[in-house]
Order: sequence, then structure tokens, then C-alpha cells
Amino acid sequence: MQAAGEMVRAEGLERKYSMGRGFIHALRGVDLSIRHNEYVAIMGPSGSGKSTLMNLIGCLDSADAGRYWLNGRQVSEMTDNELAHVRNREIGFVFQSFALLSRNSALANVELPLVYAGVRLAERHERARRALERVGLAERSRHRPGELSGGQRQRVAIARALVTEPALLLADEPTGNLDSTTGAEILALFDELHAGGHTIVLVTHEMTVASRARRTIQMRDGLIVSDTKNTGGADADS
Repeated sequence: MQAAGEMVRAEGLERKYSMGRGFIHALRGVDLSIRHNEYVAIMGPSGSGKSTLMNLIGCLDSADAGRYWLNGRQVSEMTDNELAHVRNREIGFVFQSFALLSRNSALANVELPLVYAGVRLAERHERARRALERVGLAERSRHRPGELSGGQRQRVAIARALVTEPALLLADEPTGNLDSTTGAEILALFDELHAGGHTIVLVTHEMTVASRARRTIQMRDGLIVSDTKNTGGADADS
């Protein structure tokens, strides 16, 4: 049962994938709790299960065993329509590859989740404009992705993730395609979002990125092997 103040609670999550005549055990019984307004980094080598865990947290995949609660509701008991609603309204996704539509303007890319949600045109424009303002790109709203730098494209992707005012922000290697200076700017933006009340879960293989979070979870072979508080994290006590 999910406790008060928890955004995410997982008990005994298992996930395996068939490969040839056998299986790959991506998760081997993961227990996890993330509270509202936490900033958590998940680390681990390739094949450790970190991306699988993020996909389960984001309701992009389902577990073979175990239970998962998101914001007080058990995910395994949701219908397909309820899961689609959660992915569209309650979770914001930021990907390493930006995942922007090349022919659409920044504003139109940010509007996409609102289109799927059936929001009317005028409201979509206004909410997308405000989201671009939050990431410092209001003046680039009419530019297409090919006319933007890598950092600007990631800011558009973050604005798109924020436009539905989600309870949870998931970021998968958000600085992986950026140079160090631009990556630092994106991490500073995540610091601001966390300070503003967002719950953030970030997958990364870089310790310098993970150190910006308040808490780091290390995974190996489908298990959590350590879960530590970062004394130098974005909201650590001074």
C-alpha cells in the first residue's frame, strides 16, 4: 500500500524479456519509494535495468510480477484508457533524442500533448506559450527544430513535458546529446523545476549529472544495489 506523501511506490517489480530459447531478467524484484518533490537519479551500466525501471514508472511498460502505485493508484489495476490518461496528463517525458517533429514549430511541438488531450486551440496556444516562457524560449516559438541548437531543442522537449502540468517528470539521459556547457544549462533548468515543486526522476550514466539530484539509486543486474542521499544535491541542506 502506498504511504502518504509518496509519488511512486514499487514492491517486488520483475520484468523479463524472451531472447532465443531463454529470458533476460531486466528487473529481479525491485522495491522503490519516491516522495513528492524528490529529485532522484537512477544510475547503472548498460543492462542494469535502469531504463526498464523508468519505463515501468512511466507506464510505458508493465511488470511481469510485483505491484506499482503512482500517486496513490495501483497501476496494474488501471484500464488501457486510464493508463493513456496518466501518460498524457500526469507524467512528463524528456528523452535524450529530443523526439521533436521536424516540420513543426517549437510551439506546435509543445502543444502536442494538449492536442491528444482534446484541449481547444486557443488554450493550447496559450499554455504552450507559457511553457516555452518557463524554459526561456518564448522568442523562438515559431522556429522549427532544425533552426534551433541542441540545447534549445532540449528546452522545447522540456516545455512539452511540462505543458500538461504533470505530477512527475521523467528524464532519460537528457544531457546525453549535448556538450558540457549546454548540458550544465539544462541541469540548471532541472534544478529550477525541482525548486518549483516538481518531482523529477532522471536516468543517467554520468556521475556529474547524478550529483545534481538529491538522491542517487545505483542499479546492477536488475537490482538496486545502493540508494544514497547526495549531500551536494540541488536541494541539499546547507
